[in-house]
Amino acid sequence: MSFPKYANIIIDISHEKVDRLFQYRIPERLLGQVEIGCSVDVPFGKGNTRRKGYVIELTDESNYDEDRIKEIISLSEGIDTAEDISIKLAAWMKRYYGSTMIAALKTAVPTYKQQKRQVHKFVSLRLDERQARDAYNESIRKKQRARERILKELLDNQEDRIPYELITGKLGVSAATLKSMADAGIIRIDEEEYFRNPIAATTDRYTDKVLSPEQQHIVDTVSRDYDQGKRDTYLIHGITGSGKTEVYIALIDDMIKRGKQAIVLIPEIALTYQTLMRFYRHFGDRVSVMNSSLSPGEKYDQMERARSGDIDIIIGPRSALFTPFPNTGIIIIDEEHESTYKSENSPKYHARETAIELSKLLPDGAAVVLGSATPSLESYYRAKSGEYHLFELNRRLTGGTLPTVEMADLREELRSGNRSIFSRRLQELMDEKLSKGEQAMLFINRRGLAGFISCRSCGHVFKCPHCDVSLSEHRGGRLVCHYCGHQEIRPKVCPECGSKYVSSFRAGTEQIEDEVKKFWPQARVLRMDADTTRTKGSYDMILSAFSNKEADVLVGTQMIVKGHDFPDVTLVGILAADMSLYASDFRASERTFQLLTQAAGRAGRGEKEGNVVIQSYQPEHYAIVTAARQDYKSFYEEEIAYRDLLRYPPISHMMCVQIQSKNEEEGMEYAGRFRAIMEQQRVQGAVFIGPALAPIAKINDIYRMAIYVKFDDYDKLVLLKDTLEHYVKELEDMGKLRTITLQFDFDPMHG
Repeated sequence: MSFPKYANIIIDISHEKVDRLFQYRIPERLLGQVEIGCSVDVPFGKGNTRRKGYVIELTDESNYDEDRIKEIISLSEGIDTAEDISIKLAAWMKRYYGSTMIAALKTAVPTYKQQKRQVHKFVSLRLDERQARDAYNESIRKKQRARERILKELLDNQEDRIPYELITGKLGVSAATLKSMADAGIIRIDEEEYFRNPIAATTDRYTDKVLSPEQQHIVDTVSRDYDQGKRDTYLIHGITGSGKTEVYIALIDDMIKRGKQAIVLIPEIALTYQTLMRFYRHFGDRVSVMNSSLSPGEKYDQMERARSGDIDIIIGPRSALFTPFPNTGIIIIDEEHESTYKSENSPKYHARETAIELSKLLPDGAAVVLGSATPSLESYYRAKSGEYHLFELNRRLTGGTLPTVEMADLREELRSGNRSIFSRRLQELMDEKLSKGEQAMLFINRRGLAGFISCRSCGHVFKCPHCDVSLSEHRGGRLVCHYCGHQEIRPKVCPECGSKYVSSFRAGTEQIEDEVKKFWPQARVLRMDADTTRTKGSYDMILSAFSNKEADVLVGTQMIVKGHDFPDVTLVGILAADMSLYASDFRASERTFQLLTQAAGRAGRGEKEGNVVIQSYQPEHYAIVTAARQDYKSFYEEEIAYRDLLRYPPISHMMCVQIQSKNEEEGMEYAGRFRAIMEQQRVQGAVFIGPALAPIAKINDIYRMAIYVKFDDYDKLVLLKDTLEHYVKELEDMGKLRTITLQFDFDPMHG
């Protein structure tokens, strides 16, 4: 068997550059031992200084003259650092999900541009007390008012250092005066570096809650397994309000006592605030956050705090998984069913599988804990088959009971003459709750004023000229594409038939907000969607205002229904329950069930009784019926039978080969070749679908095609991916395939 002779190596994982590669020869004694992702010692620079490097690529082709290529000294020895682990994880992601190694590195190795460190300045006396009093008296005599004020403050507080900002601000002393006094040896100005902390400090301390027997059983089991050297994956299936967060806190507490660190993943930034505050009140400033809303300086400092051991817990969306903790003991993924845990960019990794692989790469391993009221079918299927350890929490511990759920058939509402977006029952309950001073949440999974604009005469739908999606109406008569951002003014007549009957399917958050104000003018209304949460801190401001009862009604998209805990919310209205059922996606029923269950779970979390109204045109659909009953197991049995029939995940695995091209015909031609190459591998039992245009066939003038391959064995799909990657590289080396890009998506979240 022949092994590659050369290794392309990255020398330093510096803060910005991860794509500067150096080529080294692999010595004969190390052939077959040097692998992608492993660390090696190499001679570097003019002095051939021994440096540590990481193998990114293996090749038989030399990029330089043979006599210029240096040789690897040895494989690196010693304990794996956080960087070593990140490189190995990147190599695994490249192989498991399909991407370039550079793309995997840029995902798995957080690289933030070095920022200027923040400093606190303090002023103190350099003179002894007698000398300082002499200087003070002299400043009075010479009428040096600024010096007089500084010296008086310092003499009154001789034991303390006074913050620089206090002197320049409160005492009104210029920086020039302070410098001249320091130069004269009267005062000393000290500087202390500090880390930026993105968490607003709070003095409220969290009161420990006594765990229920079911909660304590989870903590005891995970801790016992850890002590016995078992590093399992655990799934907590707990109904809304059953106290999953309390379990997470107890588990982390237990790990910190063992000297370990914890990573807590949450599905999106909108959930950060409440979750973070609960952890912060318990663990203080040993917890931090990582998400896209932080400034570059805050991001850089959180990475440095993690590397230096200044924090024990990091909380954030999926990218927080790559925090460089050297001693992680537990990884928690809350709301593990959420599709946001799957990356839409290459490598298209899933945080759940990546966390499990990371736990194996860590020197001491880590426990992985998944939690959800509506687990993904993949996780529940694996738990039922024994691959994960399953825990159930079936009692609500938030002080309330599960809400009363009622269905409103929108077909009947229309027949009876109600053309409002609110059913009669929802209107009655809104009147009742608002009159009592209670709060309501109205949920619709739609942004803007309208779903789409169409001609009522000929049926023409206004679409984006660059993307195969309908335009949505926003205020000011703007039609907006939510994929590429294209905007145009809403036309007054149909371009197809000239009709004036151009109108919108009005069911967006802005429209609902306007309708609430018409029906209940006395109500204070807040709206939360992607438009109102664009600026930094906007999530927290809206949620805090609603939590502090500064509003009676919160209208929003799915970001309002996940994980939030508002004790005074006694009514949840789900305005178009079946909207997500119409998606061309095999997960549509699962996603609908999860959204409805999560939404219903927001009501009645305090002492007062909760009500939920689910409005639907299809109230008999099993996803809606089981969500109304909060009956996950019945939904699972029905849905898994459907997946089994059609060999969809989790019964079988599925690989989507995504082809993108500026030329539709050329793209389809190559897509056909790609399918033929995979079929030549003769994987018995593999099912091929396509090539066909993707569900969204064009974005930004780029045509998109897809080939789907279903097979039970994931590793065999990876081999098909490897074969295709090899074929594409050959074409690229021949100067072909310049206009075609290829991506892989394993077990895709959408279609």
